[in-house]
Amino acid sequence: MSSRSKPSGRPDRKLEERDFTGGGIIGAPEFVGSTGDPDMDAQVSELVRKWDCTKSPALIEELLVTALNIGHDDIGVGDLKLLNRSLKELRSAMLGFRPYRHHRKVVVYGSARTDPEQPEFKAAMALSQTMLRHGFWTITGAGEGIMGAAQKGAGRDQSFGLNIRLPFEQSANETIHGDSKLHYFNYFFTRKLTFVKEADAVALFPGGFGTMDECFEVLTLMQTGKMQILPIVMVDAPGGTYWKTFLQFVKDHLLRLELISPQDLHFFKITDQLDEAVEEICGFYRVFHSYRFVGSRLVLRLENRITRKALDRINEEFGDLLKKGKFELKKALKAEANEPNIANLPRIVFTPLLKNFGRFRQLIDALNAAETEEKET
Repeated sequence: MSSRSKPSGRPDRKLEERDFTGGGIIGAPEFVGSTGDPDMDAQVSELVRKWDCTKSPALIEELLVTALNIGHDDIGVGDLKLLNRSLKELRSAMLGFRPYRHHRKVVVYGSARTDPEQPEFKAAMALSQTMLRHGFWTITGAGEGIMGAAQKGAGRDQSFGLNIRLPFEQSANETIHGDSKLHYFNYFFTRKLTFVKEADAVALFPGGFGTMDECFEVLTLMQTGKMQILPIVMVDAPGGTYWKTFLQFVKDHLLRLELISPQDLHFFKITDQLDEAVEEICGFYRVFHSYRFVGSRLVLRLENRITRKALDRINEEFGDLLKKGKFELKKALKAEANEPNIANLPRIVFTPLLKNFGRFRQLIDALNAAETEEKET
């Protein structure tokens, strides 16, 4: 027998580690490096030991060694301040999100200038309200307009704000103002990194340069394999043409001139219907859960084990994604021991040909449409 699981945020099965690179960071070899002075290297190691840095001490040593080497690099004060503040901002954001790492989250982008009476404002508020019922909390830029609408829809307790300090003082919207989950950033790049690092889905509403910037950044990161593939919805108000016009430009210029691949269009969905936007996000996690690299292998973690017939179909239809071997059903690998909360999930393991990540998105869609084995009760 087979079954189809209903869309759900499933917070109890959330990732223990937030590695938006899909294992590229966690799987990287440890390399402490050296200050060039063996005695100083020994003191760094001893300092890390005394400070009781028991989790990944080699990485802490590497951070300290890098900082000491920077001190000898004759870097200007401005650059030192940039490095120092960037690290502090990232640390603060990581600490702020860590208690909520088991909740899936949707990042909502859009204009701060959208009026509450506009249909786009109402659509953003309705989307975050609906996504909350499916277990997804909301992250916005903490401003007004679309951001304020999504924040209001999700509510203060189930949302996060990532505010940017601007010369003309962008203040936080009333929903998230004063909340401990509101974080301030001096730099756009640290803020943007936090957005994509914590996202499980992205919803884009009409906006200006900033929205376009965030849109193309997420698409570029997924296209180049530098970020986990996740669902992206571009939401117009009913009857709206903002994203339809965007798609026409992409097809007429980027695709026609072969500046992107046809499969890249599978990274996102454009709709003016709320139920379609919700289904695009929730349906992405119907069978698929997450993935990470373990050496040269890619491990797809699934909510339910697909049938043998479905696996045969995957091997037949997606053989172009294989560097060698085939797609195989397996249990958790030893290298995944740092994620015990999802150790019981079934896996599909294969050695990928890292060339076309749009095809990987098509593979995930195929898995979500596949028949799964009936769970034992």
